[in-house]
Amino acid sequence: MLRFEDIVFGPVRSRRLGASLGVNLLPPEGKLCNFDCIYCECGWNRDGACGGRMPDEAAVRAAMEKRFPVLAAEGTRVDSITFSGNGEPTLNPDFAKIVDTTVEMRDRYLPDAAITVLSNATMLHRPGVLAALKKVDNPVLKIDAPTDAGAATVNRPAPGYHVDGVVRNLEAFGGDFILQTMFLRGGGCDPADPLWLDGWMSIVERLHPREVMVYTIDRETPEKGLQKLSVEEMSGLVRPLVDKGFNIQIRG
Repeated sequence: MLRFEDIVFGPVRSRRLGASLGVNLLPPEGKLCNFDCIYCECGWNRDGACGGRMPDEAAVRAAMEKRFPVLAAEGTRVDSITFSGNGEPTLNPDFAKIVDTTVEMRDRYLPDAAITVLSNATMLHRPGVLAALKKVDNPVLKIDAPTDAGAATVNRPAPGYHVDGVVRNLEAFGGDFILQTMFLRGGGCDPADPLWLDGWMSIVERLHPREVMVYTIDRETPEKGLQKLSVEEMSGLVRPLVDKGFNIQIRG
């Protein structure tokens, strides 16, 4: 499974974000997440447990000061500075300070790059996390299933997760965020099921995000037997939202 040993890595080619310079705020030795998604490219949580330390703001700043000037001097294209890595980035206690540092470093060295955070939206109840996410160009926030039962199947979240609670917290963005949803089949999940699809579309209509990213599996998954959906099938499933004027980006 894919793991990231450096705080700053890449840039790599992302099907959704272009030339993406990664920032890993989790322990480099393993994985740390409050989800245990059946499709996670980093594998199961139990296989990545390591007890390593998360980098603090000073460590992240040092890594950016080492890497960003080199990329700028080389003229390397960076479309997005992307918080992803070995788990959920907003679990890092210094997340809010690190976002401020990233904005400063981006403006100094890579002014054409957007700042993107890929998050499962579970920490939005923390005011510092919410405020920090509102500062980045692309807060990409995940809802993979419309019900707690569906989330338990595909995301296997830590206790206390409730889809409706996440939706209420996402309303604080007033639609100025990107909603991301994984479409896959297997492991008890089928986005073509009318109840699943109608429930998910109701959430999209309630939140009215500026963009919806619908994508499917692209790498090895810890749960075996999962099936990716074709672009054609995903396009058909989201057609009612497109017809209503929603901005839906589909990646196969």
